[in-house]
Amino acid sequence: MGPRPAVLEWMVWTAPTALVFAGLGVLLCVMAVWAKVSPPVARRGFLRIETDRGDRLYIGLISAAVVLAGWIAVTDLSMWLALGCALLVAVVIGIWG
Repeated sequence: MGPRPAVLEWMVWTAPTALVFAGLGVLLCVMAVWAKVSPPVARRGFLRIETDRGDRLYIGLISAAVVLAGWIAVTDLSMWLALGCALLVAVVIGIWG
């Protein structure tokens, strides 16, 4: 690996970390374009509160982070399985929440 720029020396940027932040950036851009093309409409799902798709995305991302943190705290099983469970939670909240 080559030398790191001085601006980023305070944090070790690994490839997975960079992919997560790049994915979040792309997701936010896609949501912004989608909102311009088709404005979001609030509805009630199983969360029992009125949410639009941006609210459900936020709640889904926070819930996925909680699932991953809980997984790390409780078990030593595969992180790929944890990621699958976290994504499933986020998708379920996004679709039916």
